[in-house]
Amino acid sequence: MHSEEIEVRTGSTPVVHDLTRRAESFLAGAGAGDGLLHVWVPHATAGLAVLETGAGSDEDLLAAIDELLPRENRWRHQHGSRGHGRDHVLPAFLPPYASVPVVGGTLALGTWQSICLVDTNVDNPVRTVRFSYLTG
Repeated sequence: MHSEEIEVRTGSTPVVHDLTRRAESFLAGAGAGDGLLHVWVPHATAGLAVLETGAGSDEDLLAAIDELLPRENRWRHQHGSRGHGRDHVLPAFLPPYASVPVVGGTLALGTWQSICLVDTNVDNPVRTVRFSYLTG
């Protein structure tokens, strides 16, 4: 298995951050052929999603998260910024992992699909992401 951690600066606002190009670069460096890319976010307040970006879906996802998990003080887990407890619930809805087939060294994503880090935690502006390539 070839594995590598990268650092992603997400800033101080909720974000859907596209990781696809970094994943492609990782695969090229790993000399990938056929196999599986596993993406892991070792954080209790971030998740991963495979979705279209740039056409409004990323903003729609953040809006849906705000509706489903409002940033208010109703959460039992309370420290950090207002409503931070919801950030700890997020990974139950957007898991901290994703696996994507790799065929001939290329991610087997659909036409409009991207691998995205979803981070609503405004208290932690830097995230770690681990890419692992498993040969098929």
